[in-house]
Amino acid sequence: MKKDYYEVLGVPRGATDEEIKKSYRTLARKHHPDMNPQNKKDAEEKFKEISEAYEVLMDKDKRSHYDTYGHAGINQEFPGGFSWNNFSHFDDLEDLFGGSIFDMFFGRESPLRRERVTKGRDLRIDLELDLREAAAGKESHVNLNKNERCPSCSGSGATSSRDIKTCPQCGGSGIMRNARSTGFMQFITQTTCSKCGGTGKKISNPCIECRGTGIVRRKKKISVKVPAGVEDGTTLKITGEGEVPNKGIPGDLYVFIHIPEDKAFKRAGTELFCEIPIEFPQAALGAEIEIPTLNGRTILRIPAGTQGGTEFRFRGEGMPGIRGGRGDLHVKVHVRVPTRLAEEQKRLLREFASSMGYSKAEEKPFFSKLF
Repeated sequence: MKKDYYEVLGVPRGATDEEIKKSYRTLARKHHPDMNPQNKKDAEEKFKEISEAYEVLMDKDKRSHYDTYGHAGINQEFPGGFSWNNFSHFDDLEDLFGGSIFDMFFGRESPLRRERVTKGRDLRIDLELDLREAAAGKESHVNLNKNERCPSCSGSGATSSRDIKTCPQCGGSGIMRNARSTGFMQFITQTTCSKCGGTGKKISNPCIECRGTGIVRRKKKISVKVPAGVEDGTTLKITGEGEVPNKGIPGDLYVFIHIPEDKAFKRAGTELFCEIPIEFPQAALGAEIEIPTLNGRTILRIPAGTQGGTEFRFRGEGMPGIRGGRGDLHVKVHVRVPTRLAEEQKRLLREFASSMGYSKAEEKPFFSKLF
């Protein structure tokens, strides 16, 4: 039976990430195999146990799954049990031990010693759409000035492949390692090779276009596909369209979507709302009027005797959902009271009021029932 992960790290179930990290760092130092040379095998198992607990409790989704279903639930995250390939916090251990500790009991080179992959700088653009474009979805094209691999040398930085030699100082790794032993512990520090700048190569005849960097500044046209139903504030990620580094993988492009407030509609998720004024005779006698929708105009039939504030619903005339379906359009009518009347219009209204059984001098029927 596995121990409770909270018990393994000695923290309460409501512990914060900072409390969990602090406890893990203390236990990692205590149970590191180099600190327990006389009981190294047991120390390795304990070190693995606390690292497994740390991996789960520091991941929001895994922790929630564990809190709900226990070890049975977390097996979905670690099918076949925990392995160091699952561990995503090697940086924390590198801070503690300097990247020197795993090959002795993993039977392979430490992941901390592997050459780190450099990622290029991420880029951001802002894209503005109106509500109808957001409803239909849109493919836009934007031009960006960014670092790209040199087309002349394919990013090698050399005029030809014959001009590329292995760096004699780092042996092609791009990294210089210095080892220092203290008691049972070995500390290894890694620095970028000063001779090749981390590329692992020495170029005898640099490319003329990029001057040996392998990188040029160019304008690139990028397609941005905006899905139908996108909301204001949505961020789209286009993998690999950021800056290209000298060595490594390109960064990503983040597209921030802005949708200004529409003149006709207000939006709440997939639901749309609008307000339409109607005249008193239309409300009293009934009428058919044109109203706007995202797809043009349609007819709203107003029944006789419609009151101000009445809401009509048009199913399926709202915004599409990102994951399917479509919302409704809600139309609220307001009865417009004229502010200027001709004498003839006033006379006719007085006759109408008299026919309804009240006049200006009489008390209104509603209040007469209350008092």
